[in-house]
Amino acid sequence: MQLPQDYTERVYAGVLGKIIGVYLGRPFEGALHDWIERELGEITGYVHERLGRPLIVTDDDISGTFTFIRALEDVAAGADLSAADIGRTWLNYLIEERTVLWWGGMGNSTEHTAYLRLKQGIEAPRSGSIAVNGQVVAEQIGAQIFIDGWAMVAPGDPELAAALAAKAGSVSHDGEAVYGAQVVAAMEAAAFRESDLGALLDTGLRFIPADSVIARLIGDLREWHAADGDWRRSFARVQEHYGYDRYGGNCHMVPNHAIIILALLYGGGDFAHSLMIANTCGWDTDCNSGNVGCLLGIRNGLAGIDGAAAAAGKWRGPVADRLYLPTAEGGRSITDALQQTYRLVNLGRRLQGLDPLQPKEGARYHFSLPGSVQGFEAEGAAGAVTNAGGRLALPFDGLNGSEPARAATATFIPPDADKIGGYQLLASPTLHSGQLVRARVELDAAATGSVACRLCAAVYGAAGDGLESRGSEPVTVAPGASAELAWEMPDTDGNPIARVGVEAAAANGAAVAGTLYLDWLTWSGAPRANLGRPASQPPVPRQKRFGHRPWWGRAWVDACDTIWFRPDGEAVRLIHNEGVGLAFQGSEEWTDYRVSATVRVHMAQAGGIAVRAGGMRRYYALLIGGDGVVRLVRQVNERTVLASAPLTGELTAGHRLTLEVSGGTIRGTVDDGAPLTARDAALRGGAAALVCEEGRVEVQDVTVAPA
Repeated sequence: MQLPQDYTERVYAGVLGKIIGVYLGRPFEGALHDWIERELGEITGYVHERLGRPLIVTDDDISGTFTFIRALEDVAAGADLSAADIGRTWLNYLIEERTVLWWGGMGNSTEHTAYLRLKQGIEAPRSGSIAVNGQVVAEQIGAQIFIDGWAMVAPGDPELAAALAAKAGSVSHDGEAVYGAQVVAAMEAAAFRESDLGALLDTGLRFIPADSVIARLIGDLREWHAADGDWRRSFARVQEHYGYDRYGGNCHMVPNHAIIILALLYGGGDFAHSLMIANTCGWDTDCNSGNVGCLLGIRNGLAGIDGAAAAAGKWRGPVADRLYLPTAEGGRSITDALQQTYRLVNLGRRLQGLDPLQPKEGARYHFSLPGSVQGFEAEGAAGAVTNAGGRLALPFDGLNGSEPARAATATFIPPDADKIGGYQLLASPTLHSGQLVRARVELDAAATGSVACRLCAAVYGAAGDGLESRGSEPVTVAPGASAELAWEMPDTDGNPIARVGVEAAAANGAAVAGTLYLDWLTWSGAPRANLGRPASQPPVPRQKRFGHRPWWGRAWVDACDTIWFRPDGEAVRLIHNEGVGLAFQGSEEWTDYRVSATVRVHMAQAGGIAVRAGGMRRYYALLIGGDGVVRLVRQVNERTVLASAPLTGELTAGHRLTLEVSGGTIRGTVDDGAPLTARDAALRGGAAALVCEEGRVEVQDVTVAPA
């Protein structure tokens, strides 16, 4: 099936609709209709400030949607991807008790229950089945809230979308929950080519049993919509016939699916009005609003989102494309709507046998779609940034040498992250010392003078863990001229880089007004960096987990039971009680590089370092075993020993490990011993990691460098 000509832009609108809907409903998730009407009124715009909450947050609806679809990236399968494949993706990317899911316990949280089944070796679809978990647990809402990505990789193909949705939903759910997910996915896929809401509902119904509860409620709502003419009257019927009192558990699929259908019918396809209804009804507001927003984003395109705003930028402006995806692959945690759009589009293209879509210069930030700003915000003397014809426009008026105009975007956890609450934001910096940052800029021809332009960054490490400014050597850009900037990120001594961007200052001290355009910005290459405690930072007392760590400690994505720093500040101690625990730093762009560290195995089955790590079950590692054997291993779901040798020296002494990967060659050494080498092509890139298998391991002096 040929892809729609506007496929990329429609996926972008779907991604934006999803995250806008979630951010809109999240601050009052779980509230009842009467409270919302009394305290907030109709939800016609963001209300986070009225409730004292941030707008951009971590949320399971967003994280699950853009994480579980990675099964298509990791498995050499297309439409024949299995539920078991998707279940293994859960085990790889989820950090138990910490990321993506509501970890509410066995039999209480459906997703946590399914995760525990998977961990016990019960593969999907049995992991989410009624037979294993019972009907009430299996029919909660989660199958629906994670489903939008499967539709966006199957544009115009509701059969494929419904099939993938059933497999993905069955990892954790069964019965009516899977039927609801199939309806939403099929409607979203069909919405790439069909705009009539009645036809979309008919399409969704094709894939579920006619005698199911979901089919019955859709039929009832269509009748009520025709008879009532008022969404509140029909919502009262929903409360009576399909309310929470009739369906058990914490957040059942049926009542919330009814809200989605109600909002679509009475919203008439209008983005803002449909979101108002979905959110003013209450119940699981962020979930329902996210699904409605995604479907209408796909159906209406960007014009439907932008045109629905009472004032310019009402929906997209405050969001600025920003989203967080905290998983075991921390290098993807700080991301944006445009990056996720291109990932989905390229999965859709791959399912059609097409080459991937490459943005200009293959850049991370390229602003190619209308209105995209990719998290960039104005700083200093800059006016508000906008998208101008596929470039980021940075306006300034009256630059006089005292304050530059700057636009920057996050590369790591922001300073106010602790205000997010709820789901934890774990992330690795996306940019490190030694990597080459490049950008192309142009000064508009109408500017009143030249500017000194440079790349800039903000680095954690100032007093009190504040931010310090860094910048490249400035390049003078005249009106109407362009320049390419390049800057090898200087050594930050382990302090994480928080933001990166571009700035403009008056070139000769005279006041300058104009607009600087950022065409693209990106970076490449393996880092050359210290990943341990910066020499400038004081030792850290005994501390446990994320909330008490300094910023350089937070750069390690913690996937072990306990991580803390010795009082002398020289070592990171990993403690993991069962299975394999890891701490990650880096990203999938790290391909050919080496990691070195001093590792002391106090009491553990194994400890060591890993490279090309893409989650809990995807990495190469060099491990010192508690049995006195050094092993070079490949972990891709199952562990394969690629090479081994006896350890020379005391087991509990500190040993210097180096693990290098270049192309298909993996080479590991312990101290000055003979190298262990292997050839393998299973993993192309990924983070560095520290490894602790069942016990206690100390690691210090961690460095990374090009191979």
